[in-house]
Amino acid sequence: MPRYEHITKNGFAAQAWRRHNSYAFAGTDAVTPLVVQELAKACMSLPIAFIQQNDAFIPHAVQGLEPGRNLFVVNGKWVAPYTPAVYRGYPFALAQGDDDQLHLCIDMDSGLVGAGEGFDQPFFDDAGEAAQPVKDVLNFLQQIYRNRAVTQRVCAALAAEDLFQPWPLKVQTPKGERRIDGLFRIDEARLNSLDPAALARVQKAGGLPVAYCQLLSMGNIQTLGLIARKLEELKTRMPEMTDQIDVDGILQRHKSSEPEQTLAPVENDNVVNIAADTGDFDLSAFVNPKQND
Repeated sequence: MPRYEHITKNGFAAQAWRRHNSYAFAGTDAVTPLVVQELAKACMSLPIAFIQQNDAFIPHAVQGLEPGRNLFVVNGKWVAPYTPAVYRGYPFALAQGDDDQLHLCIDMDSGLVGAGEGFDQPFFDDAGEAAQPVKDVLNFLQQIYRNRAVTQRVCAALAAEDLFQPWPLKVQTPKGERRIDGLFRIDEARLNSLDPAALARVQKAGGLPVAYCQLLSMGNIQTLGLIARKLEELKTRMPEMTDQIDVDGILQRHKSSEPEQTLAPVENDNVVNIAADTGDFDLSAFVNPKQND
């Protein structure tokens, strides 16, 4: 678990930080929240679903098919074309203090905070002000925070028109079929049948782009099955190579062979097969040779 600490001049003037070069910190996140500002890019490579939190529906990137495993993180590398905004601010985060103000914090257990060689980003400049990279991170996280409020309002407008329905996702494994519960999708049939007044309300709230992005993204759920199958196949056939797999190459090979995506979800989007592959290809072509030290 991250251990975030409020960044203050007294506590951090003598310390520095460094940027992360691994996404291992996200390796156990099967889902992560998204904001509306990033959905247009996220939907092109990530499957998106809504998760109900109390009475609200929040868009999330679906990153795994079982708890505690993010299939888009392989050997510390993020392998999807789009990286959710929440990860791009790491190891920083915003936290609300007792004074109701938002404070910039950093994960003290990230290994990215310290003093001496390797920690090349000071928190404060010579004048005692926040260093520019820290200001940039703060601005970025504040944008995400503000966009969360927008996201909640848009999703509330979609919920008001009863446009969310359960996504009955099933995973076919060598041991049989199992369900993934708790995911919701846009009810496309209901969206298409809204009367003009209801459609106008959704449009005015900015809900149409959100709905279309989620529907468009559903085909990407098959990417998770592809990664899971290939990693398992590699572990079985070439276990000594599991830290050298070129997932980018596998995804590009898969993308070049699949048909163009359509907006409407199809039956395939409800079933992810990790038990067997179709359109098999030679894995050895996607293993990077180790570099000599």
